[in-house]
Amino acid sequence: MSKLPPVLQNLSLPVIGSPLFIISNPKLVIEQCKAGVVGSMPALNARPAELLDEWLAEITETLAAYNKANPDKPAAPFAINQIVHKSNDRLEHDMQVCAKYKVPIIITSLGAREDVNQAVHAWGGVVLHDIINNKFAHKAIEKGADGLIAVAAGAGGHAGTKSPFALIQEIRQWFDGPLALSGSIASGGAVLAAQVMGADFGYIGSAFIATHEARASEAYKQAIVDGNSDDIVYSNLFTGVHGNYLAPSIRAAGMDPDNLPESDPSKMNFGGDAKKAWKDIWGCGQGIGSISAVTSTAELVAKLRSEYEAARARLKL
Repeated sequence: MSKLPPVLQNLSLPVIGSPLFIISNPKLVIEQCKAGVVGSMPALNARPAELLDEWLAEITETLAAYNKANPDKPAAPFAINQIVHKSNDRLEHDMQVCAKYKVPIIITSLGAREDVNQAVHAWGGVVLHDIINNKFAHKAIEKGADGLIAVAAGAGGHAGTKSPFALIQEIRQWFDGPLALSGSIASGGAVLAAQVMGADFGYIGSAFIATHEARASEAYKQAIVDGNSDDIVYSNLFTGVHGNYLAPSIRAAGMDPDNLPESDPSKMNFGGDAKKAWKDIWGCGQGIGSISAVTSTAELVAKLRSEYEAARARLKL
């Protein structure tokens, strides 16, 4: 059994909502947490940078009030995603704001940094670092991350190419700490499967895009409802890092999803151009075939929980 820090224990469902660039907002994070799963958002979603302080105040105050009113069923903790790549010129500012609110969980992406991990530990927080292979997993833990998010093939947005079976088994040969699995997880059965393989949590993103609280266009949400794995395209054209995207959005932008050029990885950035790219080109994972309607976050988590328990019953777990 994994060694989980207290903040990651006792969730009502072993799920972490992945931070969705542009789409995640306080409303979505709060509803995820109220439903009993870890809610998260990228710090970069708050634009201008000063808005991050307001958003974290809203999240912490709302969840504190909810917990006071529901002592027997408190909300799950929330997480903030920090892009630690050198292209993120807001990192220092955003980390200071996170320190002010003592954000319980920081999810780091695109590089592992000891200074960031030490800063989070100084205020009592936990760091989960996302990785796409075992080599990067080792580096993350060596630099002080507390846990890992294994981003396997089929994950929405920036994704790896490893089979989840290969990635999880390699990590579990040496690491017994918190481990979440990302990649085509959009049902309660998939969450249980992740645990059976050795992960502690399912890491779910695309399914939450098709919720009322998500800051996505109705066309984007409907494309997820209407789509399946055949509609997902893997490309590095849009940000310099390979990721999975919805083909209809690529066609709408005047490009052929079956004939996309390669991008220069050295031009990777997460500034204004990246925001425009992700607004027009919709990130999405391969698991969307199980999404049949746009619902509230609470309804989605209830559906996941029902499917999870049904899967456990089938396996007599």
